[in-house]
This record gives sequence, structure tokens and C-alpha cells, in this order.
Amino acid sequence: MEIIRYPSRDSRNALLQRPLADKAREVTDTVTSIMDDVKRNGDEALMRYEMKFTGAHLDRLEVTPEEIDEAESLVSDELRDAIAIARENIAAFHRAQAMSQPVKVTTQPGVTCEQRAVPIDRVGLYIPGGNSPLFSTVLMLAVPARIAGCRDIILCTPAGKDGKVHPAILYAAKAAGVSRIYKTGGAQAIAAMTFGTGSIPKVYKIFGPGNRYVMEAKQQATMHGVAIDMPAGPSEVLVIADDEANPEFVAADFLSQAEHGPDSQSILLTTSPRLADRLPEVIGRLLSTLPRRDMMNRSLEHSRIILLGDMDEVMEFSNDYAPEHLIINHRDARSLCSRVTNAGSVFIGPYSPESAGDYASGTNHTLPTSGYARSYSGVNIDSFTKKITFQELTPEGIKSIGHAVETMAENEDLMAHKLAVTLRLNSIENNAK
Repeated sequence: MEIIRYPSRDSRNALLQRPLADKAREVTDTVTSIMDDVKRNGDEALMRYEMKFTGAHLDRLEVTPEEIDEAESLVSDELRDAIAIARENIAAFHRAQAMSQPVKVTTQPGVTCEQRAVPIDRVGLYIPGGNSPLFSTVLMLAVPARIAGCRDIILCTPAGKDGKVHPAILYAAKAAGVSRIYKTGGAQAIAAMTFGTGSIPKVYKIFGPGNRYVMEAKQQATMHGVAIDMPAGPSEVLVIADDEANPEFVAADFLSQAEHGPDSQSILLTTSPRLADRLPEVIGRLLSTLPRRDMMNRSLEHSRIILLGDMDEVMEFSNDYAPEHLIINHRDARSLCSRVTNAGSVFIGPYSPESAGDYASGTNHTLPTSGYARSYSGVNIDSFTKKITFQELTPEGIKSIGHAVETMAENEDLMAHKLAVTLRLNSIENNAK
């Protein structure tokens, strides 16, 4: 792992770059082919892809009530209790976000403007399979969707070779109020929710993480009229730490991020040469005690320790990088928070690991990556709603702004716009005679 000492400003842009994915064109072409196949062939294509990618031979895609009951019996009491705690904390935090009232303003006498939040009718949640059953993501997406009032919550996740979905995913889905669950994964699941198939309905917005193929499929879904939660790439953490930080805490934060996948990136920003020099040894020692070492080593290869001259440089670099996760393990953590302008989620102080937000603190772990935190928020209640505006003009109202509208329309050469106002003004004037 590279230690970079007091980099010049000229080298800053290179340090802000994320690991580059290989074969980007190949990914795009493959996903385009899958999207077209599912659009044309529906359920048949989905079952064919599940056999190809997971070895599962499926005769139906929808999870049955009996399968959900069986999964519930297989989840330990300890995990049920943990899921219950996480669900309640996530619900409490997201329910508080839903307390904003409709906006109603009289902008001119007789002109009333309103805004109301309306839930998205049907949303699609994607939950990856693979090495880790991400039942925590089920809670992070389905709980706020239910609180927002989404009528129909569709979940897609791949089955294993035996044709069954991991029981923890099914249990979490039931606990969070998911409407329907389907056994399909990868880009083909995104395609199914984009176009609809015989079994899976078309949704209006798709949420959830995934690999490069899933992310490309989500981007392509937007070209077919389906919204997505956010652009995303490999997961990342940036840690700001000083000489009072426990090196084992910082090392564990690096390793927990590396556990997300080989493309994940961890960065330490510090003004402490002692911490910078010591951290690689501590990471190596803790890594030797963990499974998945090969994958984690690949992540650590493009992780960095960056030694900077002062906290102004640290905060400037952090905001330029715009990390998905920002951990501030520093004696002045709370005051440094006021200087954060770009981050997905911030973890304050030595006892606030990223793991807490990933599972059970209550904040959402579906966050913008790859620098998108400069312009995107993480998933929240607003993600599951749209804002509709209303306006009502009385005769007094159209008279108060009518001339301004006529003038602006005429100067944009939109004479029908002007006419729509002029006719009404003339009608009011004629009725007054």
C-alpha cells in the first residue's frame, strides 16, 4: 500500500482518481445485449440467464409464501433480534425525514402555489447475491419505501444453485414489507424491472447496489424512462485521523472497506507521520486474522495513505475527493464536520465505524460513490417520492400577473402562450362591463 508524503498540488488530480475498471466497452456491449434479450423474450430469457450464471433451474421466478415461511424458520433468533433493532433504527431515522409539511404560498393576491410530496407508486429494489447475502440492504431500501408510502415494492435477487434465495434476505424482505420477490439477478434483473416481463412488473424507479454489469444496466435503464437512485461504482472510505487515533481502529476501517470487493478503495489523510508509518504494519497484522484475504489484498493495492501538512489541506482534499464514507477519527472531529461539503455519510469520532452505518445506526448505507457525493445525496425518504406543484389563479390573480406573463411570452416569440392569458384577461374585462 502506497504512502504518499506531502504531495504537490500538481499531483492532486491523480490522487483523486478512483481505480479504473477494465473492459468498460465490453461491459457496455454485454449489458446492451442482455437488456435487448430480456425486452424481447421476458421470463424465458431470465430463466436462461439464471441457469447460465448461477446454475439454478427455475420453473417460476416469484418466491412463494411457502418459501418465505421456510426461510423464517431457518433464521436464528439472534439474527432476528439484530434485524429488528436495525429495522427500528432505520425506520426511526427515516420516519423523522417524512415530517415535512406541504408548502402553500400566496405569491400575489389571487395566486396560490402549492407543493406536495407524493410517493412513487412502484419501486424496484435490487439485492445482489454472490459471496454476501446483503439482507441489510433490503432493510435500507424497503423500510423507507414503505414509510414513504410506495404502493408496490418489488425485489429482485438471484437464487443459489439450489434455486433458493438466502433465508436472511427473504426474512428481511418480509419484515420490511416488500410486496413481491423474484429470483433473478445481475443486469437481467435490472432489465426485467425496466421493461416488465410476464412475471415481473415494470417499475418506475430502481434502487440498489451491484457489480459493474448491474451499474451499467441501471444507467441504460434511464434511457428507457426508468429512474434510478444514483450513479454508483465501487465502495470507498476516506479516513481523517490524527496522532491520537488508535491505529487498530483505523486499520479495521480500511479492512472493512476492503471486504466490500477488490475494486474498493480506502484512503487515510493525516498530518501525523507516526500514524502514516505505523498503519501498514497494523493492517497486515489484522488482515492475517481475517478470511477473504486475497480479495482484500487486491483492494489494498489501490488504497493509499496520504500525509499532508495541515488540516486545511486535509479538508480541501477530502471535499475534492467527495467520499462515499468519511470517518473523522480526530480530536477535533465535531468542529471538522462543519467543514465537510462533499460526502455521502460521515462517521464522527473514534467509536463511529462505517460498520455502524452499514447495519444498524439508522442512517442509510445506499450512498453515492466515485465522486458523485459532490452532487447526489444518499438514499432517503425523498428518494421514494416526487414533488408535485399546484397553482390556482383567481380572476384577481390572473390580472395581477397577466401582463408580466404576456410580456415574457411575447419576448420569447411564444404567441400562443400570450394568447392563453390575453383571452382570460379579456373575458374578465368583458364580464365586468
